Amino acid sequence: MKVLVAMSGGVDSSVAAALLVEQGHDVTGATMKLWGGSSDSGCCSVSDVEDARRVAAQIGIDHHVFNFSGEFQEKVVDSYVTAHQQGLTPNPCIECNRHLKFDTFLERAMVLGFDAIATGHHARIVMRGGRPYIARGEDRAKDQSYVLSMLTGRQLDRILLPVGEITKDDVRQIAKGMSLRTALKPDSQEVCFITSDAGRDGFLASRIELHPAELTERSSGRTLGSVPAVELVTVGQRKGLGTLGDGAARYAVEVDVRSRKVFLGRQSDLLVNRLIFTSAAFTYYSLDPGERIEVQGSAHGRGAGAVYYPDMVELEEPCRRVAPGQTLAFYKDGMVVGSAMAC
Repeated sequence: MKVLVAMSGGVDSSVAAALLVEQGHDVTGATMKLWGGSSDSGCCSVSDVEDARRVAAQIGIDHHVFNFSGEFQEKVVDSYVTAHQQGLTPNPCIECNRHLKFDTFLERAMVLGFDAIATGHHARIVMRGGRPYIARGEDRAKDQSYVLSMLTGRQLDRILLPVGEITKDDVRQIAKGMSLRTALKPDSQEVCFITSDAGRDGFLASRIELHPAELTERSSGRTLGSVPAVELVTVGQRKGLGTLGDGAARYAVEVDVRSRKVFLGRQSDLLVNRLIFTSAAFTYYSLDPGERIEVQGSAHGRGAGAVYYPDMVELEEPCRRVAPGQTLAFYKDGMVVGSAMAC
């Protein structure tokens, strides 16, 4: 099979490419140039491109660089900024997967005559009823099925995930055994277009006007202070919000950017019995109302038992509210069957 591997310059995609070569595939590597601004973290630096190129040379495959910076700016960066203006909590890595890695990159691969693309994500593709689905990776601590929950069956027909069947330790050992230059490279942890110096606050302040907001205790309505920017507060946030006067930590339980108010409460006030969502999309077919599923609201969270209904899921047990703008991943029998955006 002729496979184009998205090589980010990290150890996972390096080993993904190496495994496919060992399996006898006709493999080519390609690195996406996404962010053209300042970056000191994430997966878009000049050194990452060089690492990918060197690994490709080590395993004997061609390597290319695709400039998708325009698409990245529009689909990921601009959307990230707009979401904060609207009081939402975006996940730019999911949007990068949605629009760049598994859309623009996949389309480019098909135009160039490749049969499939591959990435270094820790998730598995399993067949059920003759159809491919995303399932949790072998290494549950590194599982990335959540960030791939938006993939459709049409896309999954053209995707390979070689490291999803092994653990992260296995990946490191394979890379060491092959003396790959990325063997000991740490994982990317931050958003690639947010620098450590400026941070999220500085990045957004350079692009949009930020507005101060009143902190209001939800139960009593009394004013408890203020924050410098309502656009920077997310539901569930504790940092920088002080206590409720009795020593109990206070949390943002609601953010209203229009009235410029942040409503505060205790941790227990974040517990909900249902999660409301919009923009549901499914791998193949929509779930039936009343169908039992698992729902996951963060990359490192755990699935919670729920009953699916259009526009919401009823939780079997109270769970912490998911911040509006975050992705909800729907699982059925251990497989991803769809996703939506929390409201």
